[in-house]
Amino acid sequence: MTLIINGEEQVVVAATLADLLSVLDYEGDWLATAVNGELVHREDRDTFTLGERDRIEILSPMQGG
Repeated sequence: MTLIINGEEQVVVAATLADLLSVLDYEGDWLATAVNGELVHREDRDTFTLGERDRIEILSPMQGG
């Protein structure tokens, strides 16, 4: 399916948000995720079903100053 991930259109095979994070090699409990502008909590990712052309934002903390 085609998704917009962090502003870039990508074709991926993933049924849920957790699947997508795994396919894209994102790991860790410290990630923040949103789909179509709505925050998706970590505990909901396994059951959050993705749809064609959903807009996913994946944010991770940055180090530095």
